[in-house]
Amino acid sequence: MADRGCPLEAAPLPAEVRESLAELELELSEGDITQKGYEKKRAKLLARYIPLLQGVDPCLQTENRIPGPLMTAGTSKPQKSRATNSRDERFRSDVHTEAVQAALAKYKERKMPMPSKRRSVLVHSSVETYTPPDTSSASEDEGSLRRPGRLTTTLLQSHTSVEPWLDRVIQGSSTSSSASSTSSHLGGRPAAAPSATTALTGLAAHTHIADLHSAPPDVTTGLVEHSQYECPQVASVRGVPRGYSRSVLETADGVPVNSRVSSKIQQLLNTLKRPKRPPLKEFFVDDFEELLEVQQPDPNQPKPEGDQMAVLKGEPLLVGTPGPPSLLASLQRWGTTQPKAPCLTALDTAGKATCTLTYGKLWSRSLKLAYTLLNKLTSKNDPLLKPGDRVALVFPNSDPVMFMVAFYGCLLAELVPVPIEVPLTRKDAGSQQVGFLLGSCGVTLALTTDACQKGLPKAQTGEVATFKGWPPLAWLVIDGKHLTKPPKDWYPLAQDTGPGTAYIEYKTSKEGSTVGVTVSHASLLAQCQALTQACGYVEAETLTNVLDFKRDAGLWHGVLTSVMNRMHVVNIPYALMKVNPLSWIQKVCSYKARAALVKSRDMHWSLLAQRGQRDVSLSSLRMLIVADGANPWSISSCDAFLNVFQSRGLRPEVICPCASSPEALTVAIRRVTALVSQPAGALVSRPPDLGGPPPRKAVLSMNGLSYGVIRVDTEEKLSVLTVQDVGQVMPGASVCVVKVDGTPYLCKTDEIGEICVNSIATGTAYYGLLGITKNVFETVPVTADGAPVSDRPFTRTGLLGFIGPDNLVFVVGKLDGLMVVGVRRHNADDVVATALAVEPMKFVYRGRIAVFSVTVLHDDRIVLVAEQRPDASEEDSFQWMSRVLQAIDSIHQVGVYCLALVPANTLPKAPLGGIHISETKQRFLEGMLHPCNVLMCPHTCVTNLPKPRQKQPEVGPASMIVGNLVAGKRIAQASGRELTHLEDSDQARKFLFLADVLQWRAHTTPDHPLFLLLNAKGTVTSTATCIQLHKRAERVAAALVEKGRLDAGDHVALVYPPGVDLIAAFYGCLYCGCVPVTVRPPHPQNLGTTLPTVKMIVEVSKSACVLSTQAITRLLKSKEAAAAVDVRTWPTILDTDDIPKKKLASIFRPPSPDVLAYLDFSVSTTGILAGVKMSHAATSALCRSIKLQCELYPSRQIAICLDPYCGLGFALWCLCSVYSGHQSVLVPPLELESNVSLWLSAVSQYKARVTFCSYSVMEMCTKGLGAQTSALRMKGVNLSCVRTCMVVAEERPRIALTQSFSKLFKDLGLPARAVSTTFGCRVNVAICLQPNRLGKLAEQGTAGPDPTTVYVDMRALRHDRVRLVERGSPHSLPLMESGKVLGAGLSYLLILPGVKVIIAHTETKGPLGDSHLGEIWVSSPHNATGYYTVYGEEALHADHFNARLSFGDTQTIWARTGYLGFLRRTELTDASGERHDALYVVGSLDETLELRGMRYHPIDIETSVIRAHRSIAECAVFTWTNLLVVVVELDGLEQDALDLVALVTNVVLEEHYLVVGVVVIVDPGVIPINSRGEKQRMHLRDGFLADQLDPIYVAYNISGFPGVLNVSL
Repeated sequence: MADRGCPLEAAPLPAEVRESLAELELELSEGDITQKGYEKKRAKLLARYIPLLQGVDPCLQTENRIPGPLMTAGTSKPQKSRATNSRDERFRSDVHTEAVQAALAKYKERKMPMPSKRRSVLVHSSVETYTPPDTSSASEDEGSLRRPGRLTTTLLQSHTSVEPWLDRVIQGSSTSSSASSTSSHLGGRPAAAPSATTALTGLAAHTHIADLHSAPPDVTTGLVEHSQYECPQVASVRGVPRGYSRSVLETADGVPVNSRVSSKIQQLLNTLKRPKRPPLKEFFVDDFEELLEVQQPDPNQPKPEGDQMAVLKGEPLLVGTPGPPSLLASLQRWGTTQPKAPCLTALDTAGKATCTLTYGKLWSRSLKLAYTLLNKLTSKNDPLLKPGDRVALVFPNSDPVMFMVAFYGCLLAELVPVPIEVPLTRKDAGSQQVGFLLGSCGVTLALTTDACQKGLPKAQTGEVATFKGWPPLAWLVIDGKHLTKPPKDWYPLAQDTGPGTAYIEYKTSKEGSTVGVTVSHASLLAQCQALTQACGYVEAETLTNVLDFKRDAGLWHGVLTSVMNRMHVVNIPYALMKVNPLSWIQKVCSYKARAALVKSRDMHWSLLAQRGQRDVSLSSLRMLIVADGANPWSISSCDAFLNVFQSRGLRPEVICPCASSPEALTVAIRRVTALVSQPAGALVSRPPDLGGPPPRKAVLSMNGLSYGVIRVDTEEKLSVLTVQDVGQVMPGASVCVVKVDGTPYLCKTDEIGEICVNSIATGTAYYGLLGITKNVFETVPVTADGAPVSDRPFTRTGLLGFIGPDNLVFVVGKLDGLMVVGVRRHNADDVVATALAVEPMKFVYRGRIAVFSVTVLHDDRIVLVAEQRPDASEEDSFQWMSRVLQAIDSIHQVGVYCLALVPANTLPKAPLGGIHISETKQRFLEGMLHPCNVLMCPHTCVTNLPKPRQKQPEVGPASMIVGNLVAGKRIAQASGRELTHLEDSDQARKFLFLADVLQWRAHTTPDHPLFLLLNAKGTVTSTATCIQLHKRAERVAAALVEKGRLDAGDHVALVYPPGVDLIAAFYGCLYCGCVPVTVRPPHPQNLGTTLPTVKMIVEVSKSACVLSTQAITRLLKSKEAAAAVDVRTWPTILDTDDIPKKKLASIFRPPSPDVLAYLDFSVSTTGILAGVKMSHAATSALCRSIKLQCELYPSRQIAICLDPYCGLGFALWCLCSVYSGHQSVLVPPLELESNVSLWLSAVSQYKARVTFCSYSVMEMCTKGLGAQTSALRMKGVNLSCVRTCMVVAEERPRIALTQSFSKLFKDLGLPARAVSTTFGCRVNVAICLQPNRLGKLAEQGTAGPDPTTVYVDMRALRHDRVRLVERGSPHSLPLMESGKVLGAGLSYLLILPGVKVIIAHTETKGPLGDSHLGEIWVSSPHNATGYYTVYGEEALHADHFNARLSFGDTQTIWARTGYLGFLRRTELTDASGERHDALYVVGSLDETLELRGMRYHPIDIETSVIRAHRSIAECAVFTWTNLLVVVVELDGLEQDALDLVALVTNVVLEEHYLVVGVVVIVDPGVIPINSRGEKQRMHLRDGFLADQLDPIYVAYNISGFPGVLNVSL
């Protein structure tokens, strides 16, 4: 083992550790674990022993490092730099690219699951198979999964603190069940360590998977790959509630004896002090506060060890030099004394000079504009503008001349210019935020040019359109013909040297908000003087400017400082740079420019275009200012540019990186040695000697930077950042580095912090934002002792860096680009540089990559978005993405949450073509990015999931019951009203058999109408009175006996469409003693799918005969049917359309009420076909309970819009009318497809007081009639007659749907409290129905009490517990009482008469207490008597229909519903004055998802997903082994499908703490739904595994997980 780490033989190890190491070695040798997994697990085992072996205390260990030049920054004796020969190799600019390529070579090329797309979504034809990436850069080493040796060692050293926090978990309280059970015993041992080992071993055993149906590894436990990052659950956090109560008790103890505290209160306080009795073992106990894993600081992480830095002061600002006292004075001087001197030259897209503005013209035009603004603009005879007003400057980047005139014109008029970008469209990136800035600044006037105004979007009136979020603006064109020449004696009295605001520069923050930085006249003047001194600007110099002249360095150098020094600026527009990237170099050569202002991007572009340009010379340049010299890729551009153009006259000392920020303006700039040569005959003064220290570069450890510490990396190339200095502090300024978070303490010399500047040449405030202004512009850095370092405030720059040797400033990133992942910090620019180094410019279009972080699950997650080249294939895309993930993982040791590729030129652009980061982030979060490829890797980067739940293993000895109390609570048991007290027992005996009831009604009330069937047009197609139904039933019975030759007890399949024929056939079977089985007829257009189900039910039910109509009979025997099933095996098929009118000799009377009456077959939501047996006694009891609950009498009319084939729908359609005598208006749900208003129109027409429907019907009405309520009202539809509208389903109530239905049809008179829900299941089709009248409300005749709301913690439900919380609490789920839907959540349901319900533990089968979640058990006269199957599942029958409690009332026989719920005693009272028990149904036990040891209900996850984006029409979730699969129906364009992948993953993580394994985007209607509107998730799962869904896109979020890279899907 010595070859894999430090020698272990030097010190003894405990026996259990040695045993674990031996097991690891065996797993590695047998291939059960990867090399990387072996090293991680081995490092975790040895973490606590390695420091002891080395003789070093763990808390004193720091990262190995070799002091370099940067370690001497701030010391009085700087160390000598290393020799040049060793330094040149280390500081090469392409070291980062080499590091990335080397890191990728360490990874063996691995096959990853490619996302699958439908061809219509692809821009190019997709490849059918995945080709592995080019193996030329792959390593042949077997251990290619390992990181480089240095990184492995670092990983080993950085996780040596596992055992201490394990000890803390043992000592403190815990939310996990294992910790709860062990922490109370002194000898308890944590169970997390062996389970982690087991999980990792199980993971390794599944790393090679080739079959689609094979099980992927268990990545849902949260214990794999990142288990070493799992952090302790801090006792102090968990102990907050306890600590709080203790403080209260201590206060109570201090109350004096003679105080007014009563003895009762004191006794209560003393009682609270006593330790609580431990809860019963059979109830799962877990702290309901799920705490996310918070990564604790590693004691071995690098820490700053240098001395506290001192404030660094720049050279004095030479203010006393001869010259104009202000900028406007300089303009006046040059405009009058040197009127023909060139000031600014503008170029067109061909590179030709379109206009050269002289100082004379600039002065005269600025005066004209100032005069016009002050004297010619009036509003109601009052001046429109007054001094100090803000004015917007809207000029394109191709017109610097008019911008310069406008800017100086505003200064002369004492107005405050606010330069902004030209809004080309109403949806420009960031345009709305700019509008908010203009509104907050009170801008009412915008200056622009004639050409620009013509290009602006126009309203119908021809005026400039009002942009979203913008204030109303007046537009002034400032071309010469629109301005008024001032009188000769007119001169503005501009004061431009004081603290007043000179201009406002806009800045976009990290979150996308736009703020305005105000710059005073004094700051503006000081900035120009400081730049003049630092850059050595002299008169008549030529400056070539490629930057945006409206802001930042382009404004400071090209518009302001240039005028102070009478310089000539040649402006290169961005449009020209796109056409000719070499144009700025050509202009430097042609104009003999002495200075140039560029970005590293411009240098890089010119490198690509310089071939063939041999006549270019840069010898005239004395200063090449690189404005973004602080970016990590800038050093590569600078060095590469120097290597190419050094032979063309470019000197190394000319390149001058600088650092700046909108708040502090120029922070630092590298000085150069002044040149002696000057233009012949030029009357210019020689610039001062600018010679400074030589340029410095440093290779810093990326690992150290992520902890905010400077470590000079001397050996490892793969995880480094090469930075260059940005020069010295500006003249007259003082600089210090403070901690980023909290109090601005000074950093140490080897610590990264935020650079702060104290100078008069900085911004002064954020306009109108006093709060953040104080935090940024009035920061007072303090020493470690808390003493302020200066009596003047500093300005935060937003730049992260440090002070290096020779007092040089180094910048390593920006605060806006900082991403804090766990406890480590990463800079967005560094990640961009790494991604660009992966096949640079080969795949990414123009190098356009955006990196930002999004907050998911209380931590930053890194998102990388890149534009791919138009010719890139799907294989290229996926190969590049996988290599980027590997490179970032190796270089930065951080996982990428999402990597998205978008088509070229589709990311929002900044003014000069860069990527608008905040707008890109906003589009990503809103699902508007429209990527063409997405790769989500949540498994690798989400390491703070709560620990998986561990259930109690068995029932403990503490299980006991005292009376009706369990664990101190009332047993959760409730019952409906007693049937014996509600009606005459003689009548119940008469109505024992439904056949007898029908005969009795045909004899006593022969003409009473029972059924009325409507068609799609609303006309009555069939009716049935009592005598008509009786005679039709007799004819059917006679046909069964004579034609079918059936005996009593034979089973008959009734294959009818919804109608009276089905009802007559049912009672005909009862008349002759046969057992009817209702079967949904096959769909003529879908025989291949529906007919096999019909055949299966007929065969499973052992039907001896099939009754049907003539049309369906013909269909069952057709050729089309023969292609789907074997039509020769049908039993006898009888057509009942033309049966003769024969009277049955004698009507069969069952010998006992327990004889089977009918079979009820249906397919459950889990895809299981099950038939239950209903006896005559159960059937009559069911009808009797419904009659009493719904108050059904012969004089009533009800409307039914349900399928009549199973469950409560069958009972309401076929049974209840005959038993109760009421008239049923039958509306087949299929008819609503052609007339969606049929059901509501029927309810209104027949004034139905009670109506029943399904969720599918309600959803159809909600979606189809949403915009037609007015038309329905005009047609006379009135729903005020409805007392109760009950939704029949075997699932949790869909409160959102019923709430929408209630609100939508409130305008048609539907009472607000009319909609309610029912609950039934296979074992009992009707457990709960509408609430009856309670208490005093019974006297008023209303349907129920006013609904009250109970809010339940959704997290507690996952642990099978109910916890009541306050309204608005996080993760709260509102549960609505009375079944009345006025909010979102669950409804309580009223139990039917004769029904008893108890809540039992799902595993122990013991009774639970009030408000405890468990399985609903039911005891009722109308329970089904058992399952009917071919094979007779006796064990299943006994478990479901003959269940008994494990303790307590062990005599009562219960039926298990398979649904989870709870009972809660409410404050409501019934007519007898007793308090009412409410039953809340949570969901089906068979459909729950067991993930991470917790129980999730699919409806909760689906609700969250549907809410994530407006294009999600429907959603269904299921598990594929241990992976969560989310299927989403897209109601939009297929090109928008990929936007949903990240949103779905985000919302499930945020709200449910689950990682989505697979996201499937499908067309609307793909998710199967049964006749009751319930999702068939198991059918969907089967279709997914069989590849039958025809998905638009399938995203495998497991792709980035190292343990499943070999999965082949």
